[in-house]
Amino acid sequence: MKFTLSWLKDHLETDASLDEIVEKLTMIGLEVEEVTNRADRLKPFRIAKVVDAEQHPNADRLRVLKVDAGDGELLQIVCGAPNARKGLVGVLGRPGDYVPGLDVTLSVGKIRDVESFGMMCSERELELSEEHDGIIDLPEDAPVGESYAKWMGLDDPIIEIGLTPNRPDCTGVYGIARDLAAAGLGKLKERPHNQTRGTFPCPTNVRLDFGDTPALCKAFGLRLVKGVKNGPSPKWMQDRLVAIGLRPINTLVDITNYMTFDQGRPLHVFDADKVAGDLVVRRGHAGETIEGLNGKTYTVDETMCVIADDNAVESLGGILGGEISGCTDETTNVLIESALWDENGIAATGRKLGVNTDARYRFERGVDPNYMLPGLEAATKLVVDLCGGEASQITQAGEVPDTSRIIDFPYAEVKRLSGIDAPVPEMNLVLKSLGFWITGSGDTVKVAPPSWRPDIEGKADLVEEIVRILGLDRVPSTPLPRTDTVTAQVLTPGQIRRSRARRSLASRGMNEAVTWSFISHDQAVLFGGGADALVLANPISSDMSDMRPTLLAGLLTAAQRNADRGFPDAALFEVGQVFLGDKPEDQKMVAAGVRRGSAAHEGSGRHWAGSADAVSVFDAKADAEAALAAIGAPVDKLQVYRDAPDYFHPGRSGALKLGPKNTLAVFGEVHPRTLKALDVDGPVVAFEIYLDALPQPKNKATRSKGQLQSSDLMPVRRDFAFVVNDDVDAETLLKAARGADKALVKDVTLFDVYKGKGVDGSQKSLAIDVLLQPVKKTLTEEDIDAVSKKIIASVEKATGGTLRG
Repeated sequence: MKFTLSWLKDHLETDASLDEIVEKLTMIGLEVEEVTNRADRLKPFRIAKVVDAEQHPNADRLRVLKVDAGDGELLQIVCGAPNARKGLVGVLGRPGDYVPGLDVTLSVGKIRDVESFGMMCSERELELSEEHDGIIDLPEDAPVGESYAKWMGLDDPIIEIGLTPNRPDCTGVYGIARDLAAAGLGKLKERPHNQTRGTFPCPTNVRLDFGDTPALCKAFGLRLVKGVKNGPSPKWMQDRLVAIGLRPINTLVDITNYMTFDQGRPLHVFDADKVAGDLVVRRGHAGETIEGLNGKTYTVDETMCVIADDNAVESLGGILGGEISGCTDETTNVLIESALWDENGIAATGRKLGVNTDARYRFERGVDPNYMLPGLEAATKLVVDLCGGEASQITQAGEVPDTSRIIDFPYAEVKRLSGIDAPVPEMNLVLKSLGFWITGSGDTVKVAPPSWRPDIEGKADLVEEIVRILGLDRVPSTPLPRTDTVTAQVLTPGQIRRSRARRSLASRGMNEAVTWSFISHDQAVLFGGGADALVLANPISSDMSDMRPTLLAGLLTAAQRNADRGFPDAALFEVGQVFLGDKPEDQKMVAAGVRRGSAAHEGSGRHWAGSADAVSVFDAKADAEAALAAIGAPVDKLQVYRDAPDYFHPGRSGALKLGPKNTLAVFGEVHPRTLKALDVDGPVVAFEIYLDALPQPKNKATRSKGQLQSSDLMPVRRDFAFVVNDDVDAETLLKAARGADKALVKDVTLFDVYKGKGVDGSQKSLAIDVLLQPVKKTLTEEDIDAVSKKIIASVEKATGGTLRG
C-alpha cells in the first residue's frame, strides 16, 4: 500500500515529521517497507529558458536551441520536439544527468554534425506521465535555474507499508490516518458526508439473479450521471496516482482509482450509452467470454460472478471491468457502481483466472459494508465536480448485511495477556479512537467493533488493538525464574536425529537446501508417487500439483539451476518430509543429498595436484553412512543390498539395511533416464536416509557410560583372496568372514576386485583384509591358522568360492 505524505495529511492534522510518522506506523503494526522521494532522482534537472531557436542545418525536424540554465552560460541543445521554440520555459538535463524514463545518462554528443550539451525533457522522460508529444512547457514566470522537482512540489515523500491480510481497513489512506490519530500522532479529519441529490430516477435497473445457488453479491448500488465531460483528470489527482505507480487514464477512471486508494472503496464506471437494457448480477454461463480493460480475454464459468446486460458480460464482478462498456473521452453519460461482493468468490475467481487487481485485493479481504452507499455518494460528487453533469437517484439491489456484533470485554484481559497495566480511561480512549463503541461500567464492558474491522472477533483481538496502539515498548520485560534442578531433555528423539543429520552432512561440505513440498505430477510418477490421494485440490501452479514422494526431485533440479548459473560442482542436502499416502503414518521424515560434478567430500574443481575426479556412488554411500552414524545407527552391522529404487542406476546403487526388511538408506548414481526426464546433466549421485526407520533407542537404567572395550594386545591382520562366481555379492563374502569367529574377527574390509588373466571369465577374485583382535592372550601361529581355517570354511560355504592360490 503506497501513499504520499501530503495525501496522508489530507486526512490527518499533524505536525509530526516524516521520521516520526514512519516510526509510529511500524510501531502500530503497519510496517513501513520503503520511503522514496521522486525529487531525489529529479534533483539534477533545472528550469531553463530557450533564448533562441534556429533550424538545424542538416535536419528538417530538428532545431538548435540556445538555453539559459540560470548560471549565465548558454547551452547548445539539439531538440526534435514540435513545441521547441524561442521563449519556451522547460526542464533541462545536462551531461552527467540520469534520465529515468530513458534509462540513460546524458553525455555531450553530436546529432547530425551539431554538438548537443544535454536535452530538454518531456514528462514521460522524467516518468511524470505518459505525455511525450512535446517537451515540458512551463509558465513564463517559472524561476529559471531553480530545481524543477522542488518548484513543482515533487519532493513529496512516498511511503509504502506492508499490510497483513487482516487489515482491510488500512487499504485506504483514510484508514491509515485513523490509526495514526488513535496512536496520538495527530487529529483525524472528519470524512465529509457528501450527498448529491438525484433529480430523476435511474433509467438503468439492476437485479441480483443467483437462483437457488449461494449469492456471490450481497448488495449493489447504481446511479447515472448524465451530461458529463470526460478528459484528463486534474493535475493533483494525476500526480498522486503517478506517485503510487498508477497510470492516469481519464477523469472518470481516475476517480475510481483515487477512491480505491483514498477510502479503500473500489468502484466501477460504465459508459451508459454502451449498456443495453438493465444490468443483471449473476453467475457466469459456460462458454461466455469477456474482454477486460487490461486487453486480455477471459472465459468465465458458473463459479464466477459477472455483471451482464441484454447483450453480453460487461464486467467480472469486483475484479475487472470490460472493454465493451469502458469509459473514454467521448463518454457523456456514466453509470457509477458500488457493490459488496462475496470475499471467497472474489478470491476463487481471481486465482482461477490469474487476475490481480487493486479491486480484488480489497474485496477479497473485506471492505466496509456500511460505506457502500456513502462511497457511491463521494464518487458521484467527484464526478459532478470534475466532469459536470446531473445525477440520478440511487437504485439498489440486495441489502447491506448487518455485521454488528457485541463482545464482552474484561479489562483485566489486557494485563493477563500482555502484561501492560493500563488505566481504564486510557484503554477506552484507544478503542473509541479506532471507532469501537463501548457501553457498560465495572470490570467488564460490552464492545462493538466498527463495520470496517471484520477481523475483530473476540476479546483477545481487542487486547491486541490496545497493545499495538499503546506500544509494545510498554510490555514489561520479565525474566524467567531460575530453577535449581537440571531440566529434562526438551527435544524429541526425532528432532535430535534431524539436527544431528544436518550437522553431519554440513560438516562433509554439503550445503543445506529447502525445496518445495510440491512437485509436478510427472516428477511424482517418476519417483514412485503420483497417487490421486496426493494431488492438490488447489495447487500454486501446474508444476506444483502433487505432494512429493521424495526429496531428490527438488534437490536435483536445484543442483541443475546452480549449474546453469555457473556453479556446476554442487553438493546439496535437505532434511524434510515426504508423503507416500494421505494417512498420518504415510508421512515420513527423510534426509537426502546430491553431489554433482566434482563435488566430492575431499573438495571440487581444479587443483595443482590434478583435477578432481567426478563424484561416484561411493561418495553417496559415505555420506549416507556418516549421517547414519551421527544419528546413532549401528553402521558396522549394516548390510548392503542391491534393491535400490529404479530412479537409481541398477548397477551403481544399493540399499543399507538392518536385516532384509528394514531399509535405513538408499544410495547410488542417479539413473540417466531420471536425469533426462528432469532435464538435469549428469553424472549425479544421491542418497536418501529414512530417519523414522531407525529403531528408537532404549531407555537406559543409568546415565553412566558403558564399559570401555579395549585391549592391550597387538592386533593381527591377514589377507585372503577368494575366487567366486561373478554374480556373488561382495557383501555376502564379507558377512561370512565376519561371522567366522565373532570373538576374534574385529573388522573385515574388501580391498581388491580382480578379473582377468588367471581367473575364469565367469568368475572374479575378491580380496579381503581381516583384522583379528585378541582379548585374553597374544595369538600364536596355531591360533591364527585355526581362525584362518574358520574364515575360509565360512566363506566357501556362503559363496561357493575357493581360496585363490
